[in-house]
Amino acid sequence: MNLPLNALRAFEASARHLSFTRAAIELNVTQSAVSAQVKSLEQRLGTPLFRRLPRGLALTDEGQALLPMLAETFHRIGAVLDQFRGGRLREALTVAAVGTFAVGWLMPRLEAFHRDHPFVDLRLMMNNNRVDLAGEGLDYAIRFGDGAWHGTEAEPLMQAPLSPVCTPELAVRLHEPADLARETLLRSYRADEWTRWFAAAGVAPPLLRGPVFDSSVTMAAAAVQGMGIALLPPTMFALDLRHERLVQPFDIQVPTGRYWLTRLKSKPVSAPMREFRQWLLAAMEEA
Repeated sequence: MNLPLNALRAFEASARHLSFTRAAIELNVTQSAVSAQVKSLEQRLGTPLFRRLPRGLALTDEGQALLPMLAETFHRIGAVLDQFRGGRLREALTVAAVGTFAVGWLMPRLEAFHRDHPFVDLRLMMNNNRVDLAGEGLDYAIRFGDGAWHGTEAEPLMQAPLSPVCTPELAVRLHEPADLARETLLRSYRADEWTRWFAAAGVAPPLLRGPVFDSSVTMAAAAVQGMGIALLPPTMFALDLRHERLVQPFDIQVPTGRYWLTRLKSKPVSAPMREFRQWLLAAMEEA
């Protein structure tokens, strides 16, 4: 059945507003034009879509059946058209990043990415290093670890060695690594990090009893509040260190892994994926 698009649009707007007048204002046409288009549609379908009431409109059963399908169709058309800017289609790119990297490194640089790649619609999600690339519909995931994830291609980005950080008020009590044994040590879900740091410092590790966090960002926030001493990558919290919300009492750092750019081996590389990877690696090199 060949139905005019203008008539369908007039019906959909009138059905949402239950008013030919308000639909005409939205469509920037006259009320009589909307009414005529709806009447023409009803004649083509052979059934009334509205009941004309003294104070407005009411949908018939046929109108109620037609409205959801039309509303969804126009919404989808609008969503696609919104992606066109400057005569070019904006393409979506969905990236998940471990929170520490997202907040500490990536987000401060995203303005530059958007400026240089205006046609990439970047959608950034944060995770706690546990992601399902296929199940979450991700193009890339930036993760921390050893790069060994099944079915995944992993490209090394940067190391982020760990070092204790705390408030300046706590730091005045710390003169040597052994002094940490008297303080609350904030921990991540990776149980061996403090043990490895104390080994690098040449000090026997104390019994660890501090609270455990599944996010370095949350642990850093706890450290800023003076809850204890966190073992974090200083490069990811440069802003807190620069403004002395946190300080690094000892220079000793211990590597525990690195950040990786990962994608499914089975996923074809799209143009936005290629542009994001090239930009990310160039920004890493510059930094």
